Amino acid sequence: MAAARFVVSGRVQGVGFRYATRTQALALGVRGHAVNRVDGTVEVLAVGEPGALDALGAWLRRGPDHARVDGVERTELEAPPGVGAGFATG
Repeated sequence: MAAARFVVSGRVQGVGFRYATRTQALALGVRGHAVNRVDGTVEVLAVGEPGALDALGAWLRRGPDHARVDGVERTELEAPPGVGAGFATG
């Protein structure tokens, strides 16, 4: 298992970004969460197979139709954090 934190900037709040991310993550077998941050970005914590995290990262660079992604910062995490099953939005 691998883990990564993605911070997505652009028009990513109020456009269904977190819920679309959840759908994509579950389809890839990735667990974790997507949350809005105070600065207007969305943080995605993802745990899964390395290829699935790469695929999620590629999707995050596009996002859903109503979003505009300006940038994605990815930070690899050394050990998968204690996240439960599934993918939460908050």
